[in-house]
Amino acid sequence: MAIKPPSEEWLNQVREPIIDPGRNIVDPHHHLWRSPAWTYALDDLWADTGSGHKVTKTVFLECRASYHQGGPEHLKPVGETAFVESIASASREGPGSEIAGIVAHTDLTSPHLDEVLDAHEEAANGLFRGIRHSIARDPHPESLSIPGRGSEGLSTNDAFRNGLERLGERGLSYDSWLYHHQILDFKALANSAPGTTVVLDHFATPLGVGPYTDQREEIFLRWCEDIAALAECPNVVAKLGGLAMPDNGFGWEKRDLPPSSDEFVEAQARYYHHTINCFGANRCMFESNFPVDRLSLSYHVLWNGLKKIAAQYTEEEQIALFSSTATRIYKLD
Repeated sequence: MAIKPPSEEWLNQVREPIIDPGRNIVDPHHHLWRSPAWTYALDDLWADTGSGHKVTKTVFLECRASYHQGGPEHLKPVGETAFVESIASASREGPGSEIAGIVAHTDLTSPHLDEVLDAHEEAANGLFRGIRHSIARDPHPESLSIPGRGSEGLSTNDAFRNGLERLGERGLSYDSWLYHHQILDFKALANSAPGTTVVLDHFATPLGVGPYTDQREEIFLRWCEDIAALAECPNVVAKLGGLAMPDNGFGWEKRDLPPSSDEFVEAQARYYHHTINCFGANRCMFESNFPVDRLSLSYHVLWNGLKKIAAQYTEEEQIALFSSTATRIYKLD
């Protein structure tokens, strides 16, 4: 990852009292990696999840790190699963939140798909929950800090759709990252495998940089229509978060002072409310997308903001948003 981590000094300029500290949270989307530029491992995760909110369990999402360096190409992603499983095992023995599930990566078009899924199952030691093979692709990758690597026409590829269907047959879920202009393609993909639970990550990343810089309102209106259409697919659930990446264009990572939870709510609440209205709370789950969203704000500020957004919903709906949807979808009980 070419981007650099934010400084603790910068993030710590904004500190807030924790709202509703006793509420149970399952964070269904975070990453782990080790690289010369930026390491985010168990101690770093625990520093964030232990910053005031009651985060009891988390789910790791693949980020194409710590792959096997040798062996067959199709089995290299299993190295990431083995790396995370060792961290997850340590998380069960310590004082912080438990990494309770792993969503790994493989090429769903591969003729070796079942072999790779079996290898992930073995390496994960009971934690393997699904696959993310993202379709994110934009015609202007040069404008993006973290450009997607989906190949052209991936969502309509017959082998890809067969692989997606195979996940459902094996009781595994499918996560995908995509961009706002790909939502209807994603809907068609989800409809092609009605027996597979399909998870939309990061609101489909409404872009706000490069050629999209001055189009936020236009994109939002189209996004609202497309999200409503996507919600018609009963096998799709939505992760609510991941809007604080640099490519969303809010620019917080460039400021002298990170945003407060009130600023976060003012800028982004409408995306959350629209998605919850379309999908219902039982098909939505709050996510952190850390440490990527950590480029813009701290963990405790993010979850304060999410709790402010959730305040207008019933207690049953809040339980779904903060923990029970994630627990059900990723089979964390």
